[in-house]
Amino acid sequence: MEKDPEINVLGEALEPCSTDPLTGYFRDGHCNTCAQDHGSHTVCAVMTEEFLAYSKYVGNDLSTPRPEFRFAGLKPGDKWCLCAGRFLQAHDEGCAPRVALASTHAKALEVVSMETLEANALETE
Repeated sequence: MEKDPEINVLGEALEPCSTDPLTGYFRDGHCNTCAQDHGSHTVCAVMTEEFLAYSKYVGNDLSTPRPEFRFAGLKPGDKWCLCAGRFLQAHDEGCAPRVALASTHAKALEVVSMETLEANALETE
C-alpha cells in the first residue's frame, strides 16, 4: 500500500494526531491514507463523551476495549483518526468532535468541506 502524500487540509506537512492511543489507518500516529483506505480515516478528532455515545449508537463502538485487536477503547480527550464520512454524519447530527486541522489529511476535503472542518476546529489552532 502506497501512502498518499502527507499533506494536511492547510496545505502543509501532516502533523501527528496521536501515538497514545496509536491511531491512523497505518497505525503510525498520523491520519495518513491510501487508495485501500475506503473509510478515509483522515480527520484527527478529539473524542468527547457525546461523540463516543453517538458513534456507538450508529454501530461503531470506539469506547469498549477490544484486547483481541490490541485496542484499549477510547475515552474523552483521546485524539483519533476518524472516517471522514462518520465525522460529517456526526456534524450533521450536531455532535461532531473538535478537529485538529494540522493533523487532518487533505483527502478529508473530498468528503468534508473546509468550512465544516474550520467550524469544528480546536480553538488552540
